[in-house]
Amino acid sequence: MSTTVEFTVPSRRGPRTVSAVYERAGRGEPLLLLHGIGHHWQAWEPVLSALSAERDVIAVDLPGFGASPALPEGMSYDMDAMVPVLGALCETLGVERPHVAGNSLGGLFALGMAREKLARSVTALSPAGFWTQSERRYAYATLRGLRAVAKGMPLPLVERLARSGAGRSALTSAIYAKPGRRSPEAVVAETLALRGAAGFEPTLRAGLTVQYRDDITDIPVTIAWGTRDRLLLRRQGVRAKGVIPGARLVRLPGCGHVPMSDDPALVARVILNTGR
Repeated sequence: MSTTVEFTVPSRRGPRTVSAVYERAGRGEPLLLLHGIGHHWQAWEPVLSALSAERDVIAVDLPGFGASPALPEGMSYDMDAMVPVLGALCETLGVERPHVAGNSLGGLFALGMAREKLARSVTALSPAGFWTQSERRYAYATLRGLRAVAKGMPLPLVERLARSGAGRSALTSAIYAKPGRRSPEAVVAETLALRGAAGFEPTLRAGLTVQYRDDITDIPVTIAWGTRDRLLLRRQGVRAKGVIPGARLVRLPGCGHVPMSDDPALVARVILNTGR
């Protein structure tokens, strides 16, 4: 069962109380999992059993997403603000410098944690922040289109579509290469998560000028990109390798933007190998 935790984060307006929902399982070195924009911690469910066999896994709903409340008024959703939030979360949970794996927005935050020495290794799956402006505009248009569909479609229609492979493809093929592998229940839940994400628009606004430019030299970094990523095109992985030359760049054959359900065994192996 998921757990809610409250913790204090320093800010320019003084200490602020933030709440987050997380799932924790397994034993071993800590591993923090960070999902992408509009998603929730359940995006990691396909790889949880494999990861928790070797790690103390903490899969978190980022503030403003999933079941986690929005950030307090006046707090920003950009990387420089979110990294201290994640650091405070780890401290509250008794976790020091976890391994961190993140997808998309979560991948950007994972790299930010590494930059601030808050992670012992990072696996970034199709991380945001390595785009050109035209690529960012394309990604934003796609994300806003997905959100509009999620908000405008009646729940009974979502449930009916999710019961068929063609319907699941219509709802999720922008982020999954193999949408048929998602269960109907998972597709309905993530559609509702996207619909209700209070942090969606603030995060997009915060990302308008984001461009990740900082090298990471003292911890292991893996950057992995799905060969069928339709949201953040895989050439962005080459740019990421240029920014972080010491990173290991890995192809995820046949995987889309959210690769954890497209090839769970491969994604789990890539994450665990980074931390070894």
